Amino acid sequence: MYKQLYAYMNTTESSQSENIRLTISWSKQADLALRSFLGAQGMKKGDLSKFIEEAVRWRIFHQTVGEARTRFDDVSPEELQKQIDQGVEEVRARRYRVQRS
Repeated sequence: MYKQLYAYMNTTESSQSENIRLTISWSKQADLALRSFLGAQGMKKGDLSKFIEEAVRWRIFHQTVGEARTRFDDVSPEELQKQIDQGVEEVRARRYRVQRS
């Protein structure tokens, strides 16, 4: 799970420039609501794709966080914090070694 989340969250801007065309089907009501919302925010036609991409990213992130919370539901807050601190230490140590090389 962690590797997937890390890979997902570290998508670079250059790889995002490789757009893929997607056809979706949804209700006319949802379409009108979204376009009205975007228009009220001062967004233009091209902003629809950006809005949908951001919404998808947030949804995936939200679900991933929910799954992580479920997996660690039986772990005490103190133990969880200890595991988080240990993980952060390990990542920082690896990153520092790579930067020095």
